Amino acid sequence: MEWTSRWSLIRNTEDENKDKKLLEEIRAIARIILSRYGVVFRKLLEKESFALLWRALVRVLRLLELRGEVRGGRFVEGVTGEQFALPEAVASLRDMRRKNKTGELVSLSASDPLNLMGIITPGNKVSSHYKNRVLYRDGVPTAFKEGAEIKLLSEFDNSEEWSIKQTLIKRNFSPKLKPYLGKGVA
Repeated sequence: MEWTSRWSLIRNTEDENKDKKLLEEIRAIARIILSRYGVVFRKLLEKESFALLWRALVRVLRLLELRGEVRGGRFVEGVTGEQFALPEAVASLRDMRRKNKTGELVSLSASDPLNLMGIITPGNKVSSHYKNRVLYRDGVPTAFKEGAEIKLLSEFDNSEEWSIKQTLIKRNFSPKLKPYLGKGVA
């Protein structure tokens, strides 16, 4: 009778283990996304194929920020809400902002994770088909190829338009892959 009216908390260790395991899985996903993009924000999750709620991810990202592994702030202009970035990505973004524009053209496959056209840049998204391509000039979408159709996103003179179309059509391969191309598999 001496223990009557006293309460003690009974913990369900099974639920605690599930919560810890889920937290570790979300932390692993957060690190993968951070290593892929450098900067993470809510709109970027539209590009990903997995179904992870932003509120679960942001909770983990805030913990990583408290540990000093991630920086919180406003890194990408035109995107609202919380943003988190790796410290090396912040330094790289600052360098890119200070760098003079060179007019360099970069052609990406539309299925590349770095193709963020329609997500952080204005305009429509290009379907993620391996034959579709997007052309960027100094980080801004200039043209895209969807199927056999090439669409220019701004006006160019004839010679510049021709070079843009050629850059968009031409496929570049890594120098490491070039010796292997065209050879049959033994």
